Amino acid sequence: MSVFDVFAGDAFSLISLTDAINKAPFVPGLLGSLNLFQEQGVSTTSVMIEEKSGILYLVENKPRGASGQQNQVEKRKARSLILAHLPAEDRLLADEIQGVREFGSNDQAKAIENTVNSRLVTMSSSLDATLEHLRIGAIKGQILDSDGSTVIYNLFTEFGVQQEAEVDFDLDNANPASGIIRKKCAGVIRTMAGNLGASPFTGVHCLCGDAFFDDLIAHPETRQTFLNQQEAAELRTGYVSSGLSYGRFVYGGIVFENYRGKVGAIDYVNADKAHFFPTGATGLFKTYFGPANYMETVNTIGLPKYAKISPDMRFQKFVDIEAQSNPLPICTRPKVLMLGKRT
Repeated sequence: MSVFDVFAGDAFSLISLTDAINKAPFVPGLLGSLNLFQEQGVSTTSVMIEEKSGILYLVENKPRGASGQQNQVEKRKARSLILAHLPAEDRLLADEIQGVREFGSNDQAKAIENTVNSRLVTMSSSLDATLEHLRIGAIKGQILDSDGSTVIYNLFTEFGVQQEAEVDFDLDNANPASGIIRKKCAGVIRTMAGNLGASPFTGVHCLCGDAFFDDLIAHPETRQTFLNQQEAAELRTGYVSSGLSYGRFVYGGIVFENYRGKVGAIDYVNADKAHFFPTGATGLFKTYFGPANYMETVNTIGLPKYAKISPDMRFQKFVDIEAQSNPLPICTRPKVLMLGKRT
């Protein structure tokens, strides 16, 4: 029997491989760990986002019997966003599995299956890292491609809103005003609450660049607040790494976290910047997953990842392996996303 007959088995079917890649270990990613994004599979390659803006207005005082003020009817807007298509490919050559068997076994099929799964783990990790990068873009309001510069979607433009003015925390000021950091935090929370309207939220999180976090944790106001309290340990140890970030602490009602992550030499978060977003707001952050572009998956509900193989049927010299994901993480109300700067 030809080695390539092995690939006709159930272990290498679209269903089995897709199941395997979705069980692969998750690459550490802070936003993924926060469970901030509600995930939803869709059967299309794009999603329609409908915006329904409730309107509040003050009713004018008029004499009795006069005509009332005309009611302002709420407006609806709909926009279509195309899901990203992220294919990753690899090729397993015949020479790479020549003479290979599972340790302690003569089961050639199992050895080949493990080799394929090993390749899928690497591809799966790359897709997970890419998804985290897209989520970071959704937090910033600007979803970028893998090069860190090409804009896939500017959510502010797509939703027709202007981002709030950047908040200057003035962290390099040698003589800061008393309580200035807390005032800045309060301003962020109030502005964010105003932009959320009636939508409840449970807190505010901030992803900090390295320099912003360093100066914030060393600022006289934050240090003085934590001194002689249990939380002072956070200032002494500085960077308690969980593998997902370089450290975190809570101040002024905001969770400040020093984000760990890069695309090549480009930091996910600029060293001097900080990105603020609300937590606990239902439906605010969503990730849609579309179906793969295979005949078997047409019009089916999308899964986070897919995997498939295609043997060289002519000469049987190689097997092509593909893994793909078709995600779109977004913030449905980007007006709430706020930016801070160190100085």
